[in-house]
Amino acid sequence: MELQTDKIEKTLYDYQLQDLNTIFKYLKESSSDVNLLYQLPTGGGKTVVFSEIARRYIRETKKKVVVLTHRIELSTQTSKMLSGFGVNNMIINSEIKELRDQNEFLCFVAMVETLNNRLQEGMVELDNVGLVIIDEAHYNSFRKLFKYFEKSIILGVTATPLSSNIKLPMKDNYKKLIVGESISSLIEKKFLAKANVYNYDVSLRSLKLGISGDYTVKSSDELYGNQSMLGKLLSAYEEIAKGTKTLIFNNGINTSRYVYETFNKAGYNVRHLDNKNSAPERKEILEWFAKTPDAILTSVSILTTGFDEPTVETIMLNRATRSLTLYFQMIGRGSRILPKKSDFTVVDLGNNVARFGLWEAPIDWQEIFHFPDFFLENIKNDEDIEKEFVYEMPADLKAQFSKSESTEFDIKAEYKKVFAQGLKSKTVLERSIEQHAQICVENSEDVFDARILAKQLKEEIAYRVRQYSYCIMNNTKNYKEWLEEDYERKLRLSISQKFAARM
Repeated sequence: MELQTDKIEKTLYDYQLQDLNTIFKYLKESSSDVNLLYQLPTGGGKTVVFSEIARRYIRETKKKVVVLTHRIELSTQTSKMLSGFGVNNMIINSEIKELRDQNEFLCFVAMVETLNNRLQEGMVELDNVGLVIIDEAHYNSFRKLFKYFEKSIILGVTATPLSSNIKLPMKDNYKKLIVGESISSLIEKKFLAKANVYNYDVSLRSLKLGISGDYTVKSSDELYGNQSMLGKLLSAYEEIAKGTKTLIFNNGINTSRYVYETFNKAGYNVRHLDNKNSAPERKEILEWFAKTPDAILTSVSILTTGFDEPTVETIMLNRATRSLTLYFQMIGRGSRILPKKSDFTVVDLGNNVARFGLWEAPIDWQEIFHFPDFFLENIKNDEDIEKEFVYEMPADLKAQFSKSESTEFDIKAEYKKVFAQGLKSKTVLERSIEQHAQICVENSEDVFDARILAKQLKEEIAYRVRQYSYCIMNNTKNYKEWLEEDYERKLRLSISQKFAARM
C-alpha cells in the first residue's frame, strides 16, 4: 500500500485555469453522471489540471475521486502530483488484495486492470465516488470500468481524443469534448519547445497493415531492419543530430536491437530499452540517459507515455505509424522546454509528417471527436505520399558533380514530351540513363571513378524509376526492382562506352 501525503505549493498557468473553470462550469450545469472529455497537448500539464480539479471537487462536494491510469509509472507520478496539490491519496496497486473501510481517503489512484480485478472479485468497495478521472482516455481498456461508476461524473483526459480502436469511437462514451490550448499557442507562449522537422523520403510499399489499423511489427522489422535503412538512419543522425541527446522510436524490438548494434559499431554512446528489461535495468538505463549529454536511446513505443526527460534534444521516428495518437506522443517526448532549450529536432523516416501534417499545425479536434470515421478514412495512403515525393540530391553528393551545369532531370516532363512525339515510353529511361552517364563522366578522371559515382546515385535512380512507373501505370514491386537493376546495368555500360569513345 502506498500513501502520498507530502504537500508542495502548486500554481496553475492562465490557460490551465481557464480550462479548469470551463470544466467546472459545464459540470455544474450538467447531471451528476455526465461523461466529459478534456483535450490538452502532451507537455501542456494535463496532470496538473486534473489534480487541481480533484482538489477543488473534493473540497466543494466532500465526495470521493478515483483517478484511473493504465501504467504503474503513471500511477506513481499521478499520486505524487495529487499530493503536491494537498490531495491525500492512496494507490490501489497489486499489493492491495482487499479494501473495505476507506473513509480516511477521499482520493484513490488505481491501475485499470488491478481495480477491475478487485471490483470483479468483490474485494474492493468504493462508496460515495462522485468523480472518476481517466488519464490517457483514448485507450479502450477503461471502458470495462464504466459500469461500476454509472452514477459518477466521468472525466476523460487525453492529448488526442481519437480512440485507439476504430470500432469504439470516443463519442459513444463521452457526451462533450472541451479542447484546451493548441500546440502552436503553447510554443508561442514559451510553454513548449519548437520542433525543427527533417523528412527523409522512404518507400513504405513493403509495410503491411494489421488488424489494429497500424503497420505490423513483422513488416516493419523487415523494412527498418535491413542494412540500407539502418545506414539511412545512421547518416541522418550524423547529418542532423550528431552529439545531441537522442531518442529513437522503432516499431519492433528486433529493429531497435539492430539500431543499437549499428550505432554501437559506429562508436556512439547508445543503449537499447524494451519491455523485456527488468524494472532495475530500466531504471538504470533511464538514469544513464538523463545524465549523459550525447546519449542515444533506441526503444519501441514503451517511452511514449509516463516518460518525461526534458533534456531530450532529438526525436528520430525510425518507423511509420497510422496512429495520430502515437505520432503526437512520440514527438511530444522532445517538446519540454528548459532555460537553455527552446527548440528540438524531429527526424522523420516514416513519412509521418506527410501523413498527418506538422506536429504544431492547427487540428480540428471537435471534428475528429464527432466524425472519427471521416478522419481515419482520409488519412493519406502511402502511395499518394510517395507520388508527392521530390528527390533532392544531398549537398555532399551534389558537390561531387560540381563540373556539371545541372544534375536535374524531370521524368514526368520528359514522359509528356516522349508521349507527344509518339515514341516508346522506354525512351524516357534511356534519356535519363544518358543524362546520369554524362554527369558521371564529366566529374571523373577515369571509368573507375565514374562507376563509383554512379553507385552513389542509387536513391535517385530508385526515385526516377518510381516516377516512371507511375507514368506508365505499372507500379508493382517486382517490375520496379527489375527496372532499377536494368537501369544500373545500362548506366555502367553507357559510362564505359563514353570513356571508350574518348580513347
